[in-house]
Amino acid sequence: MYGMKVAIIGKPKAIYTKSLQKAFDLRGHDVPCFPITSLVSSLGQQTKLTSAGESLADYQTVILRSIPGGSLEQVIYRMDALHCLEKTGTRIINPPTAIERGVDKYYTLALMQAEGIPIPRTIVTERFDDAMDAFEQLGGDVVVKPLFGSEGRGMIRVSDKDIAYRTFRALEMSHYIFYLQEFIPHGFEDIRVFVVGDRAVAAMTRKGTSWKCNICNGATGEKLNLNGTLEDLSVKAVKALGANYGGVDFLPLEGGKYLLIEVNTIPGWKGLEKTTGFDVAGYLADYILTTD
Repeated sequence: MYGMKVAIIGKPKAIYTKSLQKAFDLRGHDVPCFPITSLVSSLGQQTKLTSAGESLADYQTVILRSIPGGSLEQVIYRMDALHCLEKTGTRIINPPTAIERGVDKYYTLALMQAEGIPIPRTIVTERFDDAMDAFEQLGGDVVVKPLFGSEGRGMIRVSDKDIAYRTFRALEMSHYIFYLQEFIPHGFEDIRVFVVGDRAVAAMTRKGTSWKCNICNGATGEKLNLNGTLEDLSVKAVKALGANYGGVDFLPLEGGKYLLIEVNTIPGWKGLEKTTGFDVAGYLADYILTTD
């Protein structure tokens, strides 16, 4: 479907917007980018969604590359508008439902467990006392994560009961959810697998100087040749969220086993392309143009 009209919803100057635009340009497609904060939705005789004066329904495929923070009303409206656009027949990649599932760490892991994908022991609660009990149940060495977020931001490791007490009290005062995950020793390494459609297209081992192994936090990447187990788990994880593509993160264990820790449904690929030499943006553009 190389006559397809494609648009991006995201940040016009962002690196991944430009990366995709370049890939589509090489394939003869001029792909505009519209900010999600400029959406105008009209209801009545017909549903109409515009951004910067352009009707998004004029595009057969819209690539969703950014869901910025905002008030609860702003975030809900943006996702509602995208759901309405999808119902008019526009294909959204990734679909709004997949974005909603992927942004929520708790729901993501619940879906992974339902699919039989191995995950770390995790306890989520709203109450301070339950969080302290969870700290003990998980061995007194946990990673505390925000329910929403990426790139390792806001994650802390807590392995002291007194520090757990002070940390959890601070979270309680700010009305945060307690999301606790057992700490898994992993030699400061984890794995990122990039999935497009039914295929895991590239992977790397990320080696950090601490237990956080994100490239944006200073970790270095090393190309990883995928085995069947890792590829099958990665594709299965992305499909479980209803996504067309995604970045899947694993902790490697002894004996060739893996624990899935997160699935990113708006993943970046700068570090992966640099490490592996694989043209992620080009492959993703080809996938979008040849599928419906």
